[in-house]
Amino acid sequence: MFNKVLIANRGAIAVRVMRTLKALGVTPVVIYHEADKHSLHVQQAEESYSLGSGSVADTYLNQEKILGIAKDSGAQAIHPGYGFLSENAGFSDSCEKAGVVFLGPTGQQMLEFGLKHSARALAQQANVPLLPGTELLTDLSEAKAEATRIGYPVMLKSTAGGGGIGMQLCYTEAELVNAFDSVKRLSANNFSNDGVFLEKFVERARHIEVQIFGDGKGTVAALGERDCSLQRRNQKVIEETPAPRISEAVRTALHETAKRLGESVNYRSAGTVEFIYDESSESFYFLEVNTRLQVEHGVTEEVFGVDLVEWMVRLGAGDELPLNKERTPKGHSIQARIYAEDPVKNFQPCAGLLSRVDWQAKATDGMRTRIDTWVESGTQVPALFDPMLAKVIVTADDRASAIQGLAETLDQSELYGIETNLLYLKSILKDEEVKGGLVWTQKLNKMQFSDPAIDVISGGTQTTVQDVPGRIGHWDVGIPPSGPFDEYSFRLGNRLLGNNEDCAGLEITLKGPVLVFQKATQIILTGAETSAELTSDNKTTSIAFNQVIEVKQGDQLDCGTVTGAGARAYLLVAGGIQCPEYLGSRSTFTLGQFGGHNGRALLPGDVLHLTEGHNTVEPVETASNLLPDIGNEWQLRVIYGPHGAPDFFTQNDIDEFFAANWEVHFNSSRTGVRLIGPKPEWARNDGGEAGLHPSNIHDNAYAIGAVDFTGDMPVILGPDGPSLGGFVCPVTVIQADLWKLGQLKAGDKIRFTPVSHDTAVTLRDQQLKQLNTLEYKASEVSEYLPESPVLNTIDTSNHPTGVVYRPAGDNYLLIEYGPLQLDIRLRFRVHALMESLQSRDIPGIIEMTPGIRSLQIHYDSLALKQNDLLDLLIKEEGALGDLKNAEVPSRTVWLPLSWNDIACQQAVDKYVKSVRADAPWCPDNIEFIRRINGLNSVDEVKKIVFDASYLVMGLGDVYLGAPVATPVDPRHRLVTTKYNPARTWTAENSVGIGGAYMCVYGMEGPGGYQFVGRTLQMWNRYKQTREFTKPWLLRFFDKIRFYEVSHDELTNIREHFPHGQYPIRIEEDTFNLDEYERFLSDNAEGISAFQTHRQRAFQTELEDWKAKGLLRFESDTGAIEESDERELESGEFAVESHVSGNVWQVFVEPGQNVKAGQPLMVLESMKMEIEVTAHKDGTVVELLKEAGKGVAPGQMLVVLK
Repeated sequence: MFNKVLIANRGAIAVRVMRTLKALGVTPVVIYHEADKHSLHVQQAEESYSLGSGSVADTYLNQEKILGIAKDSGAQAIHPGYGFLSENAGFSDSCEKAGVVFLGPTGQQMLEFGLKHSARALAQQANVPLLPGTELLTDLSEAKAEATRIGYPVMLKSTAGGGGIGMQLCYTEAELVNAFDSVKRLSANNFSNDGVFLEKFVERARHIEVQIFGDGKGTVAALGERDCSLQRRNQKVIEETPAPRISEAVRTALHETAKRLGESVNYRSAGTVEFIYDESSESFYFLEVNTRLQVEHGVTEEVFGVDLVEWMVRLGAGDELPLNKERTPKGHSIQARIYAEDPVKNFQPCAGLLSRVDWQAKATDGMRTRIDTWVESGTQVPALFDPMLAKVIVTADDRASAIQGLAETLDQSELYGIETNLLYLKSILKDEEVKGGLVWTQKLNKMQFSDPAIDVISGGTQTTVQDVPGRIGHWDVGIPPSGPFDEYSFRLGNRLLGNNEDCAGLEITLKGPVLVFQKATQIILTGAETSAELTSDNKTTSIAFNQVIEVKQGDQLDCGTVTGAGARAYLLVAGGIQCPEYLGSRSTFTLGQFGGHNGRALLPGDVLHLTEGHNTVEPVETASNLLPDIGNEWQLRVIYGPHGAPDFFTQNDIDEFFAANWEVHFNSSRTGVRLIGPKPEWARNDGGEAGLHPSNIHDNAYAIGAVDFTGDMPVILGPDGPSLGGFVCPVTVIQADLWKLGQLKAGDKIRFTPVSHDTAVTLRDQQLKQLNTLEYKASEVSEYLPESPVLNTIDTSNHPTGVVYRPAGDNYLLIEYGPLQLDIRLRFRVHALMESLQSRDIPGIIEMTPGIRSLQIHYDSLALKQNDLLDLLIKEEGALGDLKNAEVPSRTVWLPLSWNDIACQQAVDKYVKSVRADAPWCPDNIEFIRRINGLNSVDEVKKIVFDASYLVMGLGDVYLGAPVATPVDPRHRLVTTKYNPARTWTAENSVGIGGAYMCVYGMEGPGGYQFVGRTLQMWNRYKQTREFTKPWLLRFFDKIRFYEVSHDELTNIREHFPHGQYPIRIEEDTFNLDEYERFLSDNAEGISAFQTHRQRAFQTELEDWKAKGLLRFESDTGAIEESDERELESGEFAVESHVSGNVWQVFVEPGQNVKAGQPLMVLESMKMEIEVTAHKDGTVVELLKEAGKGVAPGQMLVVLK
């Protein structure tokens, strides 16, 4: 037997061949195009070799390169799979010359059977029945004459073709003339041979083939027949064995004929003899011989209990095979080919991301399922190769059971991200003729198929799939809920459509998509009104909001642009938009690239699927007072807290906060709404250990709707906001008013109104009842501002650390332990409380998120009263005790670190050039860390970072399982300030230090920690591996240790780690609180000396900043420059801004001629790029705004004439 075999193929067949090689104890060697580098066959191989990028000819058809790899790897044989070089006689001969065994037929057999005219001659010599046809045709004139002789319809075929390529059915001479050059060209391009010939075409013909296997010495076995009649575009879709509806006499004759043909040429290895079967006359005719393993070989293996790949390998190795053994098929096997194609659009291939792959390969009594595939969740399907994704094979005792099993398997399997033929296959299996075995090669051409879906013609500014209540239950690892920003409008739409409240719909920001409906359905638009239009039967009409609209198949909906107040509209469709749930929700989190449609906003060419059936509803008149009141001036009702006066703010700060008329900043988005208004005086000079700014606190969990002071500028946290952070929040928007945040637009004005907790709960209850009954009920609301946001406390005389209970809106409660200090003992107490509450499964508690010294409880205030929760928590403290000898599981996780990585340097360079040139931490963050900690060299910084063991205190500090960690040994705690203002860009998985904490950035985005380097991924979006049992890598109380790698080494590690191809060292351990406190006590003197020295250096740095005027940095708040509008001269016209924002890019210059619709500028508003176009032809006269300048709605941007 061979030691190594090279697989000269890709995709499902490469994986399938590898399976047999491993079972035989043979090492598989695989090759791959760079587009396939993460394909399953590469992941599963012990040895893999890149063929580089480029065309198929440069890679999988590059014989010289493949034979070179075979030689270098020590492969003794090559298995070609099917397609590519599998039927290339020259390659077979080259293998033999190179001393490598080609696992397949001889080159001569491939040559003779590969050219269809010579194959017909061999068949004729072996007394195999032939269809009337021709030899190779010389020209079109001969083709026309021969077609007349044979009689239409005829099949024009390439002599070297295969896989349905190079075949054209012609019913008339005109069709033959039209097809002749095309078939010759396809044949030349795909097979380097443009020879063509004609064959008689049998109407309602069936395609039946016989599997043969020969030993090359004259012995050939026939292993049953397969029916491959169900085809689209002359390519097989469903294959089965035994073939239905043929007599045993015909079956036997097929086998004997195929066997006789194989024996006549001493056929070697696996092959297939294909026949056309005319059911009306029970006659069969030779079609061709495929001198390779067929795609559909699996069904034969299943019923005969053989492994054809094993036979090919063993034959090549010189083993004797039991080909003369009598074999009887057992049961019935049927296969469906899964293609990346859109059946509705004439089966056009579809490349792109498969965000969900879920196969249901079940084995039950009398039935087994086999799936040969190369894809998994997260696979990028390239456009370079055959679109086949998988073969689903079901075997059962009889045909009806096999078909039923295949239908069930397809029903339960899920493929999402690009279009596939999965639904098409399901419809085929429901066809009564198919169930009865009445199949023929043109059957599917006559079958009607429709897909309940929506085609995206244009995606709009930012259109995403969302659902209610969003992604709940993962706030503790940095996964936001997402969901509709204006939940009220979204819920109202589903309610009016008669949908379940969790049905997914589209959120439209500013400018909506253009959509075409592939099925009749009902829709509704809600939220901010747009210029929406529906085109039906070539007639275009405006459509009303908040009313159910009937759409017909083929109708086009242009969702339009927001015309007045508000920022977001919602499109709901009967039955909801169908896409996979990700961590329990269909909502899109674009920053994390998951949920919704492939984790992103819609793009042209996307297809959104709908339910196949939905009960229609009668339109109802909606009371105007049930509709959301959307304007430009807003009242937001809030609850005071969690942080207030006098601890963090002065009372004057709080009074001014409520008195101010705040303005919405243009740089607002779903993560948060930035506000322009008065700056606080602050009750503190700084944040102590947590940071320089008085807004800084030790990281705690945020509530959705919290007004978060990131320095002096507040941000109202939205549904895509961060779960954990180190800033104070004086108020939180009540849940009944959260919908308003989704409609806030740049330039809008806001007043905050304090209300009581009871009022907030009542308002939410009434809102939900109104949506349910569609009946409005007015309510009186009075203001309420308590003296303090603190709900309750336990002082240190009655508790080991002391406890403070703070409200964060009407559905969150923040529990804080001890003084405002970094103390691992406090984090232990947080963890103990969380575990105790989790073990009790208390009704009403939704989720809990730990911070450094706090625990936030998210609860349903309609199910669990705030006072009852407080009572429960206070009692729980007594049960926890003093936590003496507490211990938690604690793994040591070793991570590679590229010190001062190039990506970090690029981020610093970008910051200096575009944000702040005089920042004291630039241009070298590590040098800054050295200086502010009083170290003698950057090598000392490096030694501390690599010696430190970082204890994970929280996850999701910068989203997606990103750790906030602190060194276990206080002598390793390097303290820094954070960037002010923050960076606009940070590379994913950059490692930084801020305050006394180390963080690994979970994803690309803004940031403020001082860089030390970059590491591998903290989050695995699609795949489970040894390290990633969940999408996040780390756990609370893990200890992170770093080891150094180069930038290039890290690049390679990051390429392989998410696919389970770079194992990291993880050591299971525990962390004991008493042992840790003894460690602190034993090393108290050294720790104190280190901290004193560090603090002295820190203070020296700050004094230097003060002397140079660097302590405070006033960043641009985005205010729009006041300027007199230019008067237009005769013949001039202006293009104006329709949003508040700033100019990001300018594409034109004075004197340039432009066409209507041509882009002139791109504005940035609400963290989106908005294109400004010319509305008619003209010449640019003047640019009134340049890049970086603020703009307001109605301001002139460009003057043209």
